[in-house]
Parts: sequence; C-alpha cells; structure tokens
Amino acid sequence: SPDRTWQVVEEIRAEKDNIELVRRIGRRGLASAIAGGISLSRGEVIVWMDCDFSMPPEVIPRLVKALGDSYGIAIGSRYVEGGKDGRESFTRVLTSKLINLFACLILGFSIKDYTTGFVAVRREVFDQVNISERYEHGEYCIDFLYKAKRKGFKVKEIPYVCRPRRFGGTKTAPNILSLIRHGARYCLTVLKLRFHRG
Repeated sequence: SPDRTWQVVEEIRAEKDNIELVRRIGRRGLASAIAGGISLSRGEVIVWMDCDFSMPPEVIPRLVKALGDSYGIAIGSRYVEGGKDGRESFTRVLTSKLINLFACLILGFSIKDYTTGFVAVRREVFDQVNISERYEHGEYCIDFLYKAKRKGFKVKEIPYVCRPRRFGGTKTAPNILSLIRHGARYCLTVLKLRFHRG
C-alpha cells in the first residue's frame, strides 16, 4: 500500500515483539500478499481481513471460537441472518449481492458469502488447499472456499455488519467500468471452478 502503513507497523513493532512486518517491494496482488503472510505466520489459526475498518476487528474472537472442534474455516458473512452489507455505495452492494447469488447458484448454497475476505482458517487446511496467487483481487476467496469445501473442510459463517470504510479507497472498483470488469472476472472464476476439468 502506498499510504505508508508500514511506518505505523514499525512504530508498534518497536513496543511489541510478536509483530512481523512484511514490506513487498515490486510485488502486486492481494492473493500473493495473503499467501505470503500465511507462509510466514506461526499460529495454529490464521486470520486475514481488510484493515480499513469495514470489517470490525471485534468479530475476530468470534471467528476463532466458531472453528471449535469441527470447522476448518470460519468466515465473516454479510449474507447470513444477522449480517449486513452496510457500505454506502448502492452499486457496490448490489454488485456484491449479485455475484454471491451467482456463486451460490453455480457452486452451492452451503456458503452464502463467497467473496467475504474476512476469514479464519486452521493451519492444517493449508496442507491440502492453497491460496491461488494467480488472482489479483477477491476471486482468490471464491477459489479457496470452494476448493476447501470440495476437500471436505466445513465452513462456518458468522454474521457481521460490513461498515463504510474509515480509511483508504477501493482498489478493485474505483469506477463503474472497473466494477463491471471485476464483476465479470468473479463470475468467470465461478464458472471455471464449477465446469473446468483437469
């Protein structure tokens, strides 16, 4: 991120020894960043999320607790009872709902929020399912959740209210044409996962 977040992390790291800062110079893409973070993590449960406060940090303990003994993955979900997409852009909210409805129709309704990006995962899941680094944006989440489900891992959805972001701006859809382009990529990912052979 060009907003110099790394400097804030450096200041916090000077006071806490359990923080690892990763500066990616010359590398781009959300999926590769998440995969890189996972590879460097040491915990038995790995959590990732957007850090613009659209995903409330106070939900993290609920995600971790929801794993219990039988779930490999817990996700913050806008589309189960008690959840809500509270972003201010009607177009973005509608597009997200339509993409997730399409994903449910093609991949199954056992997951309601395929594009969440608010995820807690047991480490052992990554022994069988990886984050695909070929995606630049949120398609990776559809890919990961669907493949994990196919491998037999159970996914628990925890409702949360997605808030308007407090900091930063959208990188995936800053205008309507970009939103349409990204939406098409998400839908193409869904179709490839469902019908691709080999």
